[in-house]
Amino acid sequence: MISSNALTLIVDDEPDIRELLELTLGRMNIETRSAADISSAKNLLKRHPFGMCLTDMKLPDGNGIELVDYVQAHHANIPIAVITAHGSMELAIKALKAGAFDFVSKPVDLQILRNLVNTALKVTQPFPPLDRRSRDVLLGDSQAMRSTRATIAKVARSQAPVYVSGESGTGKELVARLIHFKGPRASEPFVPVNCGAIPSELMESEFFGHKKGSFTGATTDKEGLFQAADKGTLFFDEIADLPLHMQVKLLRAIQEKAVRPVGSSRETPIDVRILSATHNNLEKLVQEGKFRQDLFYRINVIELHVPPLRERNGDIGQLTGQILTRLTTDSGMTKPQLSEPALNTLNQYAFPGNVRELENILERALTLCENNIIEEHDLRLPQSTQAHFSIDTNLNIDSGISLEDRLGSIEKEAILKALETTNQNKTAAAKLLGMSFRALRYRLKKLELD
Repeated sequence: MISSNALTLIVDDEPDIRELLELTLGRMNIETRSAADISSAKNLLKRHPFGMCLTDMKLPDGNGIELVDYVQAHHANIPIAVITAHGSMELAIKALKAGAFDFVSKPVDLQILRNLVNTALKVTQPFPPLDRRSRDVLLGDSQAMRSTRATIAKVARSQAPVYVSGESGTGKELVARLIHFKGPRASEPFVPVNCGAIPSELMESEFFGHKKGSFTGATTDKEGLFQAADKGTLFFDEIADLPLHMQVKLLRAIQEKAVRPVGSSRETPIDVRILSATHNNLEKLVQEGKFRQDLFYRINVIELHVPPLRERNGDIGQLTGQILTRLTTDSGMTKPQLSEPALNTLNQYAFPGNVRELENILERALTLCENNIIEEHDLRLPQSTQAHFSIDTNLNIDSGISLEDRLGSIEKEAILKALETTNQNKTAAAKLLGMSFRALRYRLKKLELD
C-alpha cells in the first residue's frame, strides 16, 4: 500500500505542465513540491524527504539527465522519472542508462503517468529482506555470483528494460524472476514467453490479443501476453528467435506503452516491465541484419551477464547439495553422499551445458550409484565414461547431437542392456546397475522406457 503522504518533486519550467502534474498527483492523494529549474530542484531535495522526482528533460539551466546524475549521486534512494518530447526515444534511453527509474512522453498520457508514479513510490516503501532469499535461490558464494546478486538488487529498483545474457543452462530465467520479485512489481504477474515456441503466424495474436471475428477461428475476444502481464513483468526468453516483422511490432509496443489487439481500431495502454534473454550474440545478429538495431538498443538499456559455471569457482559443492536434495525429495529417495574424488572431478570439469548439465549429470548419477554414495565413475563425464558392462559410447561428436542427448543415450543404453541381460527382470536389472528398484522405476519413467 502506497503511503498517502508520499512527497513528490515536480521539475518543469512550464507552469501549465506543473499545474497538470500537481492536479493529477493531488487526486492520487500525493503531496507535491515544484521547481522550475535544476538549481531550485536541488535546494528542495536538500530540504524535504521526497518519495520520488518527476522532471522534464529540457530545463532553463540544464537537462533532465543532469538532474538524474545529481539524484543518483546524492539521493540514490529516490526514484527519478523523466518527461521526454514525443519521439525522443534516444534521450529517454540515455536517461534510463544514467539511472532514471522510467520515462513518460509528451503529450503526457495521464493513465501512464499514474501507473509510473504508483510503481515508483513502491520502491521507497519498506520491503521484506529479499537479499537472503535471492542467495538461497541463486546459489553460490563465488565473486561472480555475489556480483550478479548485487546487480539484480540494483536493477530491480528500476523500470529500465534489462537484457539478460549468458550461455544456455546458466539460469537466465531464474535471474529474470529474481529481478521481478525483488522489485516494486513483485505482487503482480511475471509472464515468461519463449519466443521460439510460438508459430510466426500466431505471434501477433499471442502477444497483443485479438477481437472476436478478427480472423477465422477467433470466436471470442482473447487477451494477449502484454495484457496478461499488465502491472507486472513480461519476460521474452530467446528473443533472438523473433521474426523481423514481430520485432517491429514489439518495438512499437514497448515505446508507446500500448498495444492494439488484432481486429481492434484502438490501442490499449499497457504497464509492463520488459526483460529479455537469449544465449545468442545479439550484437552479431544485428550486424548480420537478423535482429533490428533499434529494438536491440531499446531492450539492452541494462545488460546483466550471467556467468557460466566454469567461472564460478567454489560453487559446485553448494549447487550439488541443493540439486541432490531437490531430486531426492521429488522422487522420495534417500539423498546420497558425494565422494571426495567425485566432487574433485566435478570441480575440474568445464560444464559446457552449465547448471542444467550439472543437474542432468547428478540425476543420472543418482540412478547409477551404489550404497547411496556417488563415486567418480557414476558421473559418466564425457572424458571418463565408464560402465558396469560394455556399452557403445562412441557417439560422433560432429553429429549435431547435444551433450545432454549424448549422455542421456549412454544412460538409456546402459539400462536397456541391463534389462536385456536379465530377461526384463527389473529387480535383477536394478541390482546389476547398482541401484534400488525404486530408483530404476524412476529412471524408466523419466526416460520414457516404462
